[in-house]
Amino acid sequence: MEPTTLMALVGTAAFLGFIHTLTGPDHYLPFVAMSRIGRWSLARTITITLLCGVGHVLGSIVLGFVGIGLGTAVARLEWFEGIRGSLAGWLLLGFGVAYTAWGVRRAVRNRPHTHVHVHEGGVLHAHGHTHFKDHAHVHTEDNQAASMTPWILFTIFVFGPCEPLIPLLMFPAASLSWAGVALVSIVFGITTLTTMTTIVVIACLGLSRASFLRLERYGHVAAGLVVTACGAAVKLGL
Repeated sequence: MEPTTLMALVGTAAFLGFIHTLTGPDHYLPFVAMSRIGRWSLARTITITLLCGVGHVLGSIVLGFVGIGLGTAVARLEWFEGIRGSLAGWLLLGFGVAYTAWGVRRAVRNRPHTHVHVHEGGVLHAHGHTHFKDHAHVHTEDNQAASMTPWILFTIFVFGPCEPLIPLLMFPAASLSWAGVALVSIVFGITTLTTMTTIVVIACLGLSRASFLRLERYGHVAAGLVVTACGAAVKLGL
């Protein structure tokens, strides 16, 4: 093993993990949007982000180890990663469109309306309210959406590949040792997870202070549009 070459790969792994995450808004914007509209606690937001990030990185690491172990050409693994990336993009786009449509339906049902009550003496009293905000009972539909969203995001991120990991890091490290492959994979993964979580936490804390961004009735529509835009960006290669 050549220590200088390995350290160069480790440094490259940290750099690529950071850049790969920072330049891919799909790595953090969906979590920020869903955390905001779902009123997730910061602890829950961090947990969901980390779980999705682990699924995202681990998929490519396992594929890389299997490919190296079987002697598969890097071009074939890149082709397979491209298929995974395309599928993940479509899943993210589809989820965004579906969530936006659900948000529009919810906003229409939540439009303000007025009820008239007759009190003693024939006095009429009218009061306006919205269906979701001014009712204390729990809505099953909202609960189902809240419970399913993290699992949907996790599934999408498991399919999403880490494009630079296998060809630029794992295969070059394989020429040195299996320990080198493991080391660059771990560094890339930790950097990716740290960058994802840091951006999500900073964004969530910043938005929590921005009261003017409370969209109330159209909040789910806005969150769906954010996810849709991320999916579209992935499909367009942005």
